[in-house]
Amino acid sequence: MRELVEAVRRGDAGEVTALLEAGADPDTLHDGLPVLCLAVAAYDEPVAEALLQAGADPLRTLPDGSTPLTRAVDGGSHHMTYALATSRIPLPAPARAELLDRARHWSEAGAEAGLRRLTGLTGPVERIRVEDGEIGWWCEQLTLGPVTVRDEHRAVLTTMEALYGIRTPFDELVARALAHPDRDHVVWCDVVFTLGRRTDEETWQWSRDLLNHPDPLHRLLAADLLLSLILGDVGKGNQPFWERGRELVPWAEQEEDPRVLAVLLHAMTHDSAPEIEAVGLSYLTHPDPRVRALVPQTVHRPESLTTVLTLAHDEDPGVREAVCHWLAHHRGSEPEVGDALAALTHDERQEIRICAVSGLAVRDDPRCVEAEHRIGPVDPELPFDERLMDVWRYQRRREAADGG
Repeated sequence: MRELVEAVRRGDAGEVTALLEAGADPDTLHDGLPVLCLAVAAYDEPVAEALLQAGADPLRTLPDGSTPLTRAVDGGSHHMTYALATSRIPLPAPARAELLDRARHWSEAGAEAGLRRLTGLTGPVERIRVEDGEIGWWCEQLTLGPVTVRDEHRAVLTTMEALYGIRTPFDELVARALAHPDRDHVVWCDVVFTLGRRTDEETWQWSRDLLNHPDPLHRLLAADLLLSLILGDVGKGNQPFWERGRELVPWAEQEEDPRVLAVLLHAMTHDSAPEIEAVGLSYLTHPDPRVRALVPQTVHRPESLTTVLTLAHDEDPGVREAVCHWLAHHRGSEPEVGDALAALTHDERQEIRICAVSGLAVRDDPRCVEAEHRIGPVDPELPFDERLMDVWRYQRRREAADGG
């Protein structure tokens, strides 16, 4: 059906779904290939999902001997691979073995070497950064001649190994993450996610030992892993390390790299041990705003509140925003909290003004009504912020209390 082919090529997932529901064949061919291959090549996950839900075959053997699934692996998109691999449960053993072997081969070779091997070309490789706006992850997309791949193969391998119950050695996963030394890269994030679900003492100790490494990137990964272990699998209530942040105090006291220190502080904020607050307050005037922004979350004693409130006037807007969010969730009755929030309703950043007005409203502080006008027009293109209703809710509570 030509209409389906054109909708897939346009990336119109809604139209693709409508055509499939009207009876279009999800395995419709275009130039000898099923339209699922068009979606795979375009990294169009919504369209691929629509086709798979309608019954498109990810294991259909193509003229060159490949399948849509193996093409997804070669293309290096771990989300696309996961979608195709899990559309049939269980995946047949031969297909599973081929998927893992293929992903491992790409991971060991590297995206560029694999691309050159695949194309046989020696010219320059075009590189672009591709970002996932919703999750915040990024990867590099490489094109040589007619072929494009993404450098997510190590994430493909890591995800598939975990899916199939393969416990990849800790050091091997660490090496995969460090091959992409950026906290927001897909591979780094996937390794942290995978190890963070191994909520066992062995993984905790290995991660903590990694904090002793002389290279700050290794320590950054260690801090990320420890944070992930502490957060645990929140959806399943599995958080065995929730209150073990205090064990990280010696490293936080001596860490000099601000990136590592900020993640360590974040990991420690879920523990209320008094020594954690002491470490946090010691960094109140740290030169890096990422560190200062974490200080409020380490504080639990009322007598430390006044000290933390000095950060509400920090020169860095990110620090002020962090303090504002912390104050907005603070349920103590201290009047200085309301005063600090009222002052923040005059901040130059609208996000901070919204947060501060919301915080006042939740505290039943009547100053929220007048301060609401300082929020200003909100971008209609942005998702609606529920906090904008907090003043209205405050007024309804007041009316109900007054018998109205």
